[in-house]
Amino acid sequence: MSGTHDEKARILELRRLLDRANDAYYIENDPIMSDEEFDRLLKELQELEARHPELDDPNSPTRRVGGRPIEGFRTVEHRVPMLSIDNTYNEHDLCEWYERVLRLLGEDGEGLFARDTIDFCADPKIDGVAVSLRYEKGELVLASTRGDGRRGDDITHNVRTIRTVPLHLHSDTPPNVLEVRGEAFIPNDEFIKLNEQRAARGLELFMNPRNACAGTLKSLDPRVAARRHLGFLAHGYGEMDEGFAGGHMEFIARCRSLGIPASEHLTRCTNIDEILRAVHEFDRIRHTLPYATDGMVVRVDSFDAQRRLGTTSKAPRWIIAYKYPAEQKRTKLLAVDHQVGKTGRITPRAVMEPVLLSGTIVRHATLHNYGQIVKKDIRIGDTIEVTKAGEIIPYVLGVVFELRPKNARRIRPPDRCPVCAGPIEIDPPEAVDHPELETARLCINPECPAQVREKLIWFAGRGQMDIEGLGERTIDQIRATALDPDDALRIELGVPPEVPTIPLEHFADIFTLHRYRDALLMLDRMGEKKVDNLLQGIEAAKGRGMARVLAGMGIRHVGSATARQLARLFPDIDALLAAPLWMLMPKAVNQMSREKRRELTGSEDPIPDPPETGLGALTAPIVYAYLHSKPAQDTFRRLKKVGVSLASRDFRPHTSRDSKDSLPLAGKTVVVTGAIEGYDREEIREALERLGAHASTSVSRKTDILIVGENPGSKLAKARELGVEIWDRQRLKQETGL
Repeated sequence: MSGTHDEKARILELRRLLDRANDAYYIENDPIMSDEEFDRLLKELQELEARHPELDDPNSPTRRVGGRPIEGFRTVEHRVPMLSIDNTYNEHDLCEWYERVLRLLGEDGEGLFARDTIDFCADPKIDGVAVSLRYEKGELVLASTRGDGRRGDDITHNVRTIRTVPLHLHSDTPPNVLEVRGEAFIPNDEFIKLNEQRAARGLELFMNPRNACAGTLKSLDPRVAARRHLGFLAHGYGEMDEGFAGGHMEFIARCRSLGIPASEHLTRCTNIDEILRAVHEFDRIRHTLPYATDGMVVRVDSFDAQRRLGTTSKAPRWIIAYKYPAEQKRTKLLAVDHQVGKTGRITPRAVMEPVLLSGTIVRHATLHNYGQIVKKDIRIGDTIEVTKAGEIIPYVLGVVFELRPKNARRIRPPDRCPVCAGPIEIDPPEAVDHPELETARLCINPECPAQVREKLIWFAGRGQMDIEGLGERTIDQIRATALDPDDALRIELGVPPEVPTIPLEHFADIFTLHRYRDALLMLDRMGEKKVDNLLQGIEAAKGRGMARVLAGMGIRHVGSATARQLARLFPDIDALLAAPLWMLMPKAVNQMSREKRRELTGSEDPIPDPPETGLGALTAPIVYAYLHSKPAQDTFRRLKKVGVSLASRDFRPHTSRDSKDSLPLAGKTVVVTGAIEGYDREEIREALERLGAHASTSVSRKTDILIVGENPGSKLAKARELGVEIWDRQRLKQETGL
């Protein structure tokens, strides 16, 4: 009994000690213990709490490192609305707002607010996410987002991981209710580190810290927020005890005394000159701060004056945000890197002489696209002007032409993918001859490592290889096994540290997952039935045929319709690869001049009754180039090796137009509705098209046949109303041989 009592006392002691250490480190900047000591005591507390679940406390220091994921967000009402504020981008408007406030308060009819008695506050505008913290009797009970201003999402599980947010107010006699509004943010260093990690994984980068913070706070797993080391600074109030404070300066001072952090740069101002001075002085130092700011918030200090001024339909009259103009600097362009994004887009990135911009040393900046380079006539060796989008992402504004050196070199876009050396496509096509029109340059190799995640998701999806159970989350989970066990993404996806690496970097890797059944069973929400169904689905996908494989590979200009048309013309992948270019675009060949036709086919004569391939003079060469590229050849080889069929299930030798007309369902429009036992919807559609039918998804007067399964819904009633012929499962089998 005494041992249990001692452990309970130790839990309370450790909580008090670790809370004090957190405050000393994160708020007072005066640590009272080493990191190693803190980690040792935290681990001891975690072990003790695990043995005493009856002492669970949502505000325990152990929650700082993140607890269990939640199922979803609940919506909460704000007791006091969280209103947005008006912005201004010039000093003239700020002065007008100041005079308007003085005039309105001077007209209150009671003579309470003479011009020389009205104080203002100037506070840095942090570029983060608005959050409301609610304390009851000193304990944090709720943290919520702004939402629509009246209702927001409960994000308490994530805010508890913010070390600067006190879980208990520092007072023996705390207020009964205190709602503190403030800004949650990702520190600049953490933001840069986060984007570096995402770039290394081939994920899309966050555009600015605000977006990254918003995504973090909306995560269901608090471990994600814990690893991103968010910060918080108070700047306003919601519901609070009467008499807690009479104005903003006093409110912030009371918050600080309770352990709630606020900006050190909050300034009291008594007139417009002092307001403008505060704005200018902060602009000189704001880029040295560890978080992003984009302006100063100016407000009337007195709460009584704020209430008298009231609000418009959009925002309070007593507050305004002054936004700073973006800083611009000159530097020299040294080189251009060519980066490949997850969609295959190749983006030029400037490599520059280092320049101090908005408080950080900048060496790289985006050049957007190659068309912009031509339009702005940017050359290597030029002096360029750079700025930052959202105060974070540097980009090139243009060239200082009068400083152009004689040896400045034109920037040459890559003609092969910089990552995989695969073929590229220029968009729009006319930009080939008019480069200033180019908006995108794309790697069209779906096996390019820069694009592999998106391509795997597409390949496994319905309408392509149709592998049930291999959706986006499962693919992410499997790929996350290759990450470090402490990686935030691995934690976010619920991949335990003991799960070994399961390779999934290529289409062919899907068909080797049966070798990793035990590892798959260790993943979050992957029980035996789910894993076995997944593996059965993968095995079934091996026999889907050439059309599905081509459609699933994400080849530029080859969707499901074009893939089926090619599969009708060629019996297997080897025949398709052996075909000359003109066979991929026979209709386009007939529209060419005799000379061009002879050059392509060896004959001036038009191709009799050219079949439809879905490809034309512009798209066929792009598809042909990819099919004969080294990456494509490797893909087909690897798929064959793991047992994927690359034979066509749709092959129909093309002789004349009469051959199609003689098919059993030639010219018929057919709709399938309801679940048909033993049949895959896509397979039915493909079989109908092989028989000459046009497969549609909606019933109309043009519909000839409706094939009905279980739970057909409204389509059956509409078909009966229109007199459409109706087939059941038995008739389908009888007519199609399925």
